[in-house]
Amino acid sequence: MIKRAFVVHSEDETKSIAVKVATILKQKGLGGITFYLNGDLGAGKTTFTRHLVQALGHKGSVKSPTYTLVEPYEIDNVKVFHFDLYRLADAEELEFMGIRDYFNNDSMCLIEWAEKGWGLLAKPDIELDIKIDNAQADIRVFEFLASSEAGERIISALNESR
Repeated sequence: MIKRAFVVHSEDETKSIAVKVATILKQKGLGGITFYLNGDLGAGKTTFTRHLVQALGHKGSVKSPTYTLVEPYEIDNVKVFHFDLYRLADAEELEFMGIRDYFNNDSMCLIEWAEKGWGLLAKPDIELDIKIDNAQADIRVFEFLASSEAGERIISALNESR
């Protein structure tokens, strides 16, 4: 399993990581990639996603889909979907919204709280685990884990970009 970890001290550093990931995604192609974003409330999942979507080329604001479940963006003919499943009461709700239609080669999916949609979501290519340092709450550890061949290519490129 290929992985890469970063210790993050500020939002600017989060943005810097998101820009690196966006640069690699643009080089490798955006379509067909699924990210699971794991971490406690306030860990930085939405902040990372906002910076990533903007670094990919979205010019407007990037808001949390906490109440809508999904926010769509169109970037270079690729549909980027940001899901936040935190308020999902029952995974069956995802079936009603046609969740399986979101996962294809023409889309990139960023999913917060993926465990709430267990069994209905596409498997991730990359899992990003964001942990808050217990001793210093302003420090985060971002750990990217590849879960597919596509994810391995992306994480390998991220490792090379030191």
